[in-house]
Amino acid sequence: MEDRVQLIVKACEDKIGKDIKAIELEKGRALADYFIIVTGNTPNQTQAIADEVEKVALENEMEVFSKEGYRDGNWILVDLGDIILHVFTPEFREYYDLERLWSK
Repeated sequence: MEDRVQLIVKACEDKIGKDIKAIELEKGRALADYFIIVTGNTPNQTQAIADEVEKVALENEMEVFSKEGYRDGNWILVDLGDIILHVFTPEFREYYDLERLWSK
């Protein structure tokens, strides 16, 4: 599992994602084992990050179940099953503050 988390984090880094956080979730508290949260400066950058993660996931035989919010690009959610990626613009990340909600 941690290898897969590192693959996703690396894909975010490759597209210059900022302030990347991988949060291991408590068993039974969420539908996933990890949330990965990353910031892109603009909707175009958040889309590029999401595209790179999807590409890397598929190249490594990870299933991408869904991708939501891509068109607007302010908050893109990529569902990889036991890993959920949240790609935010700075304003949306600050507003929703998922780190506070989901950190142990």
